Amino acid sequence: ACDQVTLLTKSFRSLPEKHKGLTNVEIRYRQRYVDLITNPKVRDIFRKRSKIIRTFRAFLEERGFVEVETPMLHPVAGGAAARPFITHHNALDMELYMRIAPELYLKRLLVGGFEKVFELNRNFRNEGISIRHNPEFTMCEFYWAYATFYDLMDLTEELFSTIATEVCGSPIITYQGTELDLTPGKWQRLTFHESLEKIGGHAPEFYNDFDKVLAYVRERGEKILKTDKLGKLQAKLFDLDVEPKLVAPTFIYHYPTEISPLARRNKDNPDITDRFELFIMGREYGNAFSELNDPIDQRMRFEQQVREKAAGDDEACAMDEDYLRALEYGMPPAAGEGIGIDRLVMLLTDSPSIREVIFFPLLKQES
Repeated sequence: ACDQVTLLTKSFRSLPEKHKGLTNVEIRYRQRYVDLITNPKVRDIFRKRSKIIRTFRAFLEERGFVEVETPMLHPVAGGAAARPFITHHNALDMELYMRIAPELYLKRLLVGGFEKVFELNRNFRNEGISIRHNPEFTMCEFYWAYATFYDLMDLTEELFSTIATEVCGSPIITYQGTELDLTPGKWQRLTFHESLEKIGGHAPEFYNDFDKVLAYVRERGEKILKTDKLGKLQAKLFDLDVEPKLVAPTFIYHYPTEISPLARRNKDNPDITDRFELFIMGREYGNAFSELNDPIDQRMRFEQQVREKAAGDDEACAMDEDYLRALEYGMPPAAGEGIGIDRLVMLLTDSPSIREVIFFPLLKQES
């Protein structure tokens, strides 16, 4: 029997009925503390998130990768095609950008002799919000000297399979009613242009014709800039007619050079790069490439990005003179990859929205 009761804290609000839990979706996200109290399944999602990150970190460390930390405030926004958040440092009286990607700093470490590095990092992109996008999100980027993007394809298959087995008990999982096999060796690999033909249903004589593709994507409502060339239009075509159909784990590789400003050109065809993106259930999960380490080529790519930014492309990269200086000292051949942690958690917890796997997703302010 109880002999004594001590009141530890006051509660001025009543919880929802226990058997019903908190069911209003917006209130669940806005008042996550109540959501966690009343919904055991939500608590389980975040325990799994912790396990996924722990397993991810252990996987890389076991293979010799060193975890590092790089700045979150950047004087130059770079490392990804994204619109940044802008802030101001009062003491130095200078404009700074919230990190959109750690890539250019991690590759500086390759120059400095760290041959296998990774960072589990928060990134900030001033873009729209959807069930797949939150302006603040978690990503892991890792870089491997003397490796190629083909090595990263194999590593990625092993990584996803390892994490799924650890968290879900098997590399075969179910996401929103669809069974997915993450077993290494069973993933599909298609070149970018093969995917336009085999999955998008577009013949080469169509997707290689600038005027025809321009008219098609414009009719489908895509924003077109005067600096957009064929590769950029083909990327819009891919987004419309290929990406939504990539259900099973699929690597799409050899992207056009003009939409891959940090990737190494393919040695046999300079119009494409040794780059891949990973898609599952119609969503991108990773982006990787053999890194561009030629400072002359990199400067030309940056100059093209600057022209595109001047023409109105808010996501184009800026010129980064210090990064070019680092390349001039010599960066070893390397491969690098970024994987979205939030989407990986969605996949392995069968969550339909990114808001289900972030403790406190960004919401409109309460009136």
